[in-house]
Amino acid sequence: MIQQTIDRLYNLRLRTMADAYFEQKNRGDCGGLSFDERFQLLVEAEWLKRLDKRGKRRLGEARLKQQQACIEDIDYKSHRGLDRKQMEDLATCHWIRAGRNVILTGPTGVGKTWLACALCNRACREGLSALYYRIPRLTQEIKLARGDGSYLKLLEKLARASLLILDDWALSPLDGQTQHDLLEVIDDRAGSRSILVTSQLPIGKWHDLVADPSVADALLDRLVGTAIKIELKGGSLRKA
Repeated sequence: MIQQTIDRLYNLRLRTMADAYFEQKNRGDCGGLSFDERFQLLVEAEWLKRLDKRGKRRLGEARLKQQQACIEDIDYKSHRGLDRKQMEDLATCHWIRAGRNVILTGPTGVGKTWLACALCNRACREGLSALYYRIPRLTQEIKLARGDGSYLKLLEKLARASLLILDDWALSPLDGQTQHDLLEVIDDRAGSRSILVTSQLPIGKWHDLVADPSVADALLDRLVGTAIKIELKGGSLRKA
């Protein structure tokens, strides 16, 4: 009967629960547990396994530049202006559920992309969907989507994710159709879905890099309004 139960668990695709059940039967320290306690352990094992698989799948879909970055590995010893309490608060992902933005600014090599990927990693482990894009690659993908007729489908994909990371913002001037495309992407998410922006330039210089002043006003209003701003400082960590 035990083997039959295990076989049926496998047939029901409850492989982890089956393995945990088999392990319980071969351990000598579970006899003192009640039926409810033992059953809870089996369900917990299956639930944790599925949660882990979903998190890994979301990480794959996010296409992070630095897949291994995670909140637990943040280095607070280097003097970058990071506040541990603030980062721990961001790690709860409450800001994502509230639809708030985060803006990371600072010189090159100070760890902006790594921190963005670490926050995205946590979001995926918390059951939230995410997408990572460098601005040059995103604008190129939008151009290609316009050409092959998948533009609206791409916009829906960008609007649907719980968190959208825009890396290397304001690395070069935004003009022509690019500025309008980015406004479209950001406007679809304004107030309902979070955006995490990284930039080498301080926020005060962003406006001048957008060719159309009215578009610049709209972009900054939607991105910066109630955003959580983190200004990093110091030398390049890559040299270290």
